[in-house]
Amino acid sequence: MRLLHTMLRVGNLEKSLAFYCEVLGMKLLRQKDYPGGKFTLAFVGYGDEADHTVLELTHNWETASYDLGSGYGHIALGVDDIYATCEAIRQQGGKVTREPGPMKHGTTVIAFVEDPDGYKVELIEGRG
Repeated sequence: MRLLHTMLRVGNLEKSLAFYCEVLGMKLLRQKDYPGGKFTLAFVGYGDEADHTVLELTHNWETASYDLGSGYGHIALGVDDIYATCEAIRQQGGKVTREPGPMKHGTTVIAFVEDPDGYKVELIEGRG
């Protein structure tokens, strides 16, 4: 067994694709509209689905936003240079919600950014 994907419901697919592809550097792997169900699925990631875990962005055409609830935590991305990565995200209009620095009670350097729907994305230095 292996982890295939994580699904996030998004209110504006174009903004979400811009964030994940342009700001975080993922690639749009595939996208399909389902007119009968009034939704679109877009799969993004850093490599082919055969070898990598990816994100499934689900856009329900008649829903502009979601209540994220208290159960969701974050997805995590490994980066080589967290300070340069945060600056690049900021330069592209991304929102850094926790500046880079050691995690509480530890030494791992982390930061958090937020996507257009408010989902948290943790950046972890040294795992890129």
